[in-house]
Amino acid sequence: MGNRLFSSRYNEYIDLGTSGKKEDVDFLMHALISRNDLATSKLVDYALSLVATREGIERLRHYLFNGLQTQRNYAALFFKRRGHLDVLDEAVGLGEIDREQAYAK
Repeated sequence: MGNRLFSSRYNEYIDLGTSGKKEDVDFLMHALISRNDLATSKLVDYALSLVATREGIERLRHYLFNGLQTQRNYAALFFKRRGHLDVLDEAVGLGEIDREQAYAK
């Protein structure tokens, strides 16, 4: 039963990341703070890596500058993986994330 629930949630999160809609990014970011467990963190991280729409990327930028610390960390990871150092430079300059979070390998 547990694997089926995980599989269902996995598919749901993948669909949310793939859609890249603002509200779907919001759902994923909310899951990070409402379900504080490793499985959720990994699912959200992977689902966010699938966001490719302008709307979704802008929403992740919003979380980088306005989210809770955990949300800012995951947004920073998204931009770091994509090589968007300009966005990370801006966030570091404004004190939203630290240099280690922005540039650690």
